[in-house]
Amino acid sequence: MNKIYYLVFLSFLLLEGCEKDINFNLKDAENVLVVDASIENNRPPQVVLTKSLNFFGTIDPSLLINSFVHDATVTMSNGITTHQLKEYAVPAGAGAFVYYYSLDTSNMATAFLGAFNTAYTLKINAESKEYNAVTTIPLLTKKPDSLWWKKAPFQENTDKVVLMIKITDPPGLGNYIRYFTKANSQPFLPGDNSVFDDQIIDGTTYQLQVEPGINRNNPIKMDSNFFKRGDTITLKLCNIDRNTFKFWSSWEFSYRSIGNPFSQPNKVLGNISNGALGAFYGYAANYQTLIVPQ
Repeated sequence: MNKIYYLVFLSFLLLEGCEKDINFNLKDAENVLVVDASIENNRPPQVVLTKSLNFFGTIDPSLLINSFVHDATVTMSNGITTHQLKEYAVPAGAGAFVYYYSLDTSNMATAFLGAFNTAYTLKINAESKEYNAVTTIPLLTKKPDSLWWKKAPFQENTDKVVLMIKITDPPGLGNYIRYFTKANSQPFLPGDNSVFDDQIIDGTTYQLQVEPGINRNNPIKMDSNFFKRGDTITLKLCNIDRNTFKFWSSWEFSYRSIGNPFSQPNKVLGNISNGALGAFYGYAANYQTLIVPQ
């Protein structure tokens, strides 16, 4: 027994003697292009270009506004027509603007809207570099069979309700979806976990609760899982391709892992060439609205 105590004591001494401060010399990474590009059925394309920011830097509104990339040559093709997008500025308050690229209304001869079952090619020339990406708007094969609401369970506040959905997954793997919700005049917001595949529910009919979309710039509220009586709720359910699923799935996993020391390493899987971050994604969107009575 004395030998055991001695060995334990000796191990503590060895561990204490092996302590060493490790300092990492973190260098500022080179700024790279960040692409947020999308196209949806019956809607024009939209492309937002920014520069990446220092992970350990202090972020303020001025830095964000100055991160937009201007005067890029952005073209998009639907396989038949190629259209050069135009940069637009949108007032953001306090004299600031946000910028995006979309259809050039002065050159509508080559303009097009998104269409089902169509592939799109994006080409960006910015700051002497070229970037490319491809996405598709798939067929609208998966949409809600029905929507309804019911009183939120285990809640004393009778004004709180949950949104329910019944949906049928078409036979055959590869039916990927992403969803957004809108309450009243608020913008469409994606759910905390907004993308799903059909590996488990392939070819089945199922029902589940649809959690409200969240604004990731704001703290999550305790009642974020509920809608309220009197709400007009719109569900935007999008069929997406595999690359779009992989991007948003890895992005949301990475977002939820921030600050978690036990999370596994993760890489966001974008589809932009030449080292750019972000993605070009297509949505086959279906909109359905439910009015919850007072």
